[in-house]
Amino acid sequence: MMTTQPFDEDHLGEECGIFGIFGNEDAAAHSVLGLHALQHRGQEAAGIVSFDGKEFHAYRSTGHVADHFSKESVITRLTGHAAIGHVRYSTTGGSGLRNVQPLFADLQFGGFALGHNGNLTNCYTLRDELTKRGAIFQSTTDSEIILHLMATHLRGNVVDRLVYALQQIEGAYSLVAIADNLLIGVRDPLGVRPLVLGKLGNAYILASETCALDIVGADYIRDIDAGEMVVIDKDGLRSMRPFGPTTQRFCVFEYIYFARPDSIMDGRSVYEARKKIGAELSREASIDADVVIPVPDSGVPAALGYAEESGIPFELGIIRNHYVGRTFIEPTDQIRNLGVKLKHNANRAKVQGKRVILVDDSIVRGTTSKKIVEMIRAAGATEVHMRISSPPTTYSCFYGIDTPERSKLLAAQHDVAEMAKIIGVDSLAFVSIDGLYRAMGHAARNADQPQYCDACFTGDYPTALTDQTGGGKVAQLSLLVTEKAS
Repeated sequence: MMTTQPFDEDHLGEECGIFGIFGNEDAAAHSVLGLHALQHRGQEAAGIVSFDGKEFHAYRSTGHVADHFSKESVITRLTGHAAIGHVRYSTTGGSGLRNVQPLFADLQFGGFALGHNGNLTNCYTLRDELTKRGAIFQSTTDSEIILHLMATHLRGNVVDRLVYALQQIEGAYSLVAIADNLLIGVRDPLGVRPLVLGKLGNAYILASETCALDIVGADYIRDIDAGEMVVIDKDGLRSMRPFGPTTQRFCVFEYIYFARPDSIMDGRSVYEARKKIGAELSREASIDADVVIPVPDSGVPAALGYAEESGIPFELGIIRNHYVGRTFIEPTDQIRNLGVKLKHNANRAKVQGKRVILVDDSIVRGTTSKKIVEMIRAAGATEVHMRISSPPTTYSCFYGIDTPERSKLLAAQHDVAEMAKIIGVDSLAFVSIDGLYRAMGHAARNADQPQYCDACFTGDYPTALTDQTGGGKVAQLSLLVTEKAS
């Protein structure tokens, strides 16, 4: 089920963040730090499951990592040399405690805990089939399907059963899991969702981003490859390729918005990638102006790149209030109208009397962009031009990113000129799809074999969308009704 942020409807919702560690007696404490670094990927809930060689220990809660896991009483309960953690932003299923990961199950071979970033595009179809066979689900998250598929496969060890389960699913995912003295990490066959490998002394670490390695002082080793499974135990790490040859289609929006700017993904600095996109945007859509202003915080690196390329001064013309949370106040219609002012305020000294270029990473519904433009004009700007460091978002994501249905996407319903009129700017421009690829180091987008997953811009979905094309619709409707009733 899709959710939206009451004060920031013009950005896509975060995904989820995962962290795993094996071979350190303070595994849970390191997991807390890792999840703290990944908090931007999900603010609804957090959880950790640890293993001490004999027993599994778990703690899950709604809210931010620091709200609960900073307590000594919690950490002391999560004993063991292995642990996995998860921060959640719900895209499938609701945000109730029963959906907080990591999920845990006692299976035939023993305990098994799983953390998942991404979305399965045949989850309702599989769930319908499993329910008919007698499966009893305890959550409405698609991740639980993997546990049931493992439970119903009666041959092989834990790795064999996980491989079997993954071969039944479609979509995008990165996973961390622990079983009896094993840590497992997997990326989907197209590598849409990220997963990196690090090392801290003799301990191995898996995480969604390298910023989670940095916070614990671990060394970055490499990215887990598309379609790769790594199994870590007391004897070290071994790599498997259960899906055969694969072609990577990493989510390009990780570079545009989702990842932290200090992370490294696929060997590329996210910060530098965003600056290069901004520079390309300047080359493609230059205009005379007095100042380049980012929409904080996500627009800052692209605005820097735009300013450097154009020679127009960069200024912080919008100041963000970092203390407005998702549950700051009940979002009534009146409060929603004040939402942008609660989160952002114009820096009048840098705006008044100026021709302003606003740089942001995306426009989703257009509501927040319109309010920011109104705020800049009220602060005295003589002209307001908006530049967007991604192509128009014209399609919904089904791979773990919270996007509205297509009818709610402004770019899916209007051309650029109409969008400019709606949000109230003097001009509006987006980086082109080929410009985005040039900024990422390619000559252009290869239409026959795109280098990234860019479905939200092109509609070129790299996997089957079984649930969207007829399968599992009855199950999907049932789940949504049940979740709303709860």
